[in-house]
Amino acid sequence: MSADGARVLLVGATGLVGGHVLDRLLADSRIVHVIAPVRRPLPRRDARLQAPVVDFDALPDDAALWSVDAVICTLGTTMRVAGSREAFRRVDHDYPLATAALARRYGAQAFALTSAMGADAQSRFFYNRVKGELEIALQAQGWPSLTLVRPGLIGGDPSEARPAERAAAVMLGALGPVLPKRWRISPASRIAAALVEHALAAAPGCRIVDAAALA
Repeated sequence: MSADGARVLLVGATGLVGGHVLDRLLADSRIVHVIAPVRRPLPRRDARLQAPVVDFDALPDDAALWSVDAVICTLGTTMRVAGSREAFRRVDHDYPLATAALARRYGAQAFALTSAMGADAQSRFFYNRVKGELEIALQAQGWPSLTLVRPGLIGGDPSEARPAERAAAVMLGALGPVLPKRWRISPASRIAAALVEHALAAAPGCRIVDAAALA
């Protein structure tokens, strides 16, 4: 981070967690510039915000876009929305990895990722396996500071959740007081706070923030 403040790249700004991250970044006096490449126009306006519409299948190799201090990635989809395993992997693995590689090439020092509680490259579950493979690939890029945030079921505005998620949220909300912390709902705001603070702190090495720390 320079004496003037931090430049942060946010990937996934139009999602639930990404929206909370963007709010935090723009409210933080330590931030001088937020770059948020998006697939569709971002209506948010702020003097410190640059939100170029990009094609994630053909990202521009532009130093002005990728020269940042830290990267926060909240990009992700679901199998239902993606429509196929191939499409899901492209959004949840290939796009984050490609943006990370470009930012690292241009000098970014810290990367903070929204992963998943069950992330495991050896998992028999496709979702968890893709998340685990991304974590390993990011570690191989040699980030000086890498934070892997592994939430459980993400909680937010009920109107933003899918029907199955709303049902699960109701059940977990009712059982919350008796459940172990790692099985409780992970509020989107808490996930965002962890991503922002770890990205800006840029502590050396790789760390995992598990669901218990987000409850």
